[in-house]
Amino acid sequence: MLWPTPMDPALMGRPSRRAATAAIEAHVAVLRGEPLKASLATALREAEGLGGQERRFAALAVRELSRHQRLLDAAARALGHPPGKVGLTEDQALVRYALWRRIFCGEGWARIGPEVRLPGPVRPRTIKDDLLAGVVEKPLPDMPLPESATERLAMRYSFPTWLVERLAALHTPPILEALLAALDEEPALHFRVRPSGTRDEVLARLTEEGVAAEAVALAPDAVRIADSSHRVFETRAMKTGRLQVQDVGSQLIAEVCRPPGGSLEGRTVADVCAGAGGKTLALADMVGSAGRVLAGDRSRRRLAQARERVRELSVRNVAFPHPLPLSEADVLLVDAPCSGTGSLGREPDQKWKLTAKAISEFQATQLTLLEEVGREARPGALIVYATCSLLPEENDEVVRGFLAKAPGFTLEPVAPVLGAERAEALCDGPFLRPIPPRVPGGGFFAARLRKSEG
Repeated sequence: MLWPTPMDPALMGRPSRRAATAAIEAHVAVLRGEPLKASLATALREAEGLGGQERRFAALAVRELSRHQRLLDAAARALGHPPGKVGLTEDQALVRYALWRRIFCGEGWARIGPEVRLPGPVRPRTIKDDLLAGVVEKPLPDMPLPESATERLAMRYSFPTWLVERLAALHTPPILEALLAALDEEPALHFRVRPSGTRDEVLARLTEEGVAAEAVALAPDAVRIADSSHRVFETRAMKTGRLQVQDVGSQLIAEVCRPPGGSLEGRTVADVCAGAGGKTLALADMVGSAGRVLAGDRSRRRLAQARERVRELSVRNVAFPHPLPLSEADVLLVDAPCSGTGSLGREPDQKWKLTAKAISEFQATQLTLLEEVGREARPGALIVYATCSLLPEENDEVVRGFLAKAPGFTLEPVAPVLGAERAEALCDGPFLRPIPPRVPGGGFFAARLRKSEG
C-alpha cells in the first residue's frame, strides 16, 4: 500500500486538544448517522474558547476522518486494531484520529499524545493511552495490494468499491484515478463575482486587502481563493455583496439557462429546486431588474435559507410563490435531488451512506419530477435539468427516459451556449459535464430540454 504524502501544515489551521475533542465528537455523531455538517456545527457550538484557527482545524479533521475512513481502517487492521475489535464508537473515532494525524499530517506521539491522552478528549472510552501510542509509533507494515485495479483505487482513495466500479465503467484508468484523487482533497473556496463582468475589478480589490485570489478561466465570473486564512470573508467585496460562495460547476449550470449568444435579461425563470439559493441568486443577477426569478423547494428549511440570502443581499426580483406558477416561466431550472457523488469533496460522509438501491430511488424521483415540470411548462419553454451527480443513472438515463415519455420535447446541445473553446473542456456530447480535476470544484451535469410550440 502506498501511504500518502502528509499535507502542508499551513493548510490545517491550529491543532489543539480542544480542537481534537470537537473533531472526534463530531465524527462520533457521524458514525451514529448524523450528517457531517450538522455534527460539526453542534460540536463547534458546544466547544468552549476555540479560536478561529482551532475551529478551522476541527472542521478539516472531521471531514478528513470520513474522507479517508477506509484507508485509516486498513491501517488500523494492519497494526492489529481492526474497527470490529475496537469496542466503542468513541474508541474507533480515537484510533482513526490518531492514525489520520500520523499518516496524513506526519505527526508523532509527542504531538498527538497531548491531543488524545487520558483524561478525555471524549468519554466513554475503553482504550488506554499505550494502545493509541502504539498505533502512532509502530511501523506501518506493507499491506498486500488487492488484485483488482478498481479495488486498489477504492482502498487508496477511500471509496466504496461499488461506486468506483460504476465510475470505472465511464472513465479510463488515468481519468478515474485523477477524479478520485480530486474528490479526496479539501475543496478550494470558489466565488461568483457580482455583477457579471467585474471580475478584474474585484480581484484587484482583494489584492489590495491582502487576499490571494485568481480567476477561473472556465467560468466568466468565477474566482478561486488561494489564501488559506479565509480572510476573504472580512473583505469589503464580501461585505458589500460583490462575492457569492458558489462552486464553478454550479455557476456553469446557471449559465446554461441562457439562450445561445444571448442573455436572460428581462426573462422569467423558475428555480424549481432552489435549495439554499445559490443558483437562485445567480439567475436573479442574470435576469436583471426587468426579469424575475420564482423560487421553490420541497424542503422548507433550505428554502428559508434562500429567503434569508435574498433578503441579506436586498435582491428585489426574486419571489417565493407557492405553488410555483411554472406556466409563467420562460426557463425552468430543475436542479434535482441526487446522490451528490459530484460533491463528495465537501460532504465525504455521504459516500458511506450511499447504496446502489438509493441511486435507483433517486433516478425514479428525478424522472417523476422532470415529468411533472414538463407537463406544467408552457409551449416553447426551456427546461434545464441538472444534478451534482457523476453517475449516468441520474443524468443521461433520466434525460433519455424523459424524452421517451415526453415526445413534445427535444434535446438541445449545451455547447452553443458556452462557445466552442469552453465546450471542449466542459461538454460531453449534448450535455454539460464538468468533472474534477479538469474543472475545479465538484462534478456536475446539465441538459437543455425544449418544449415544442405545438
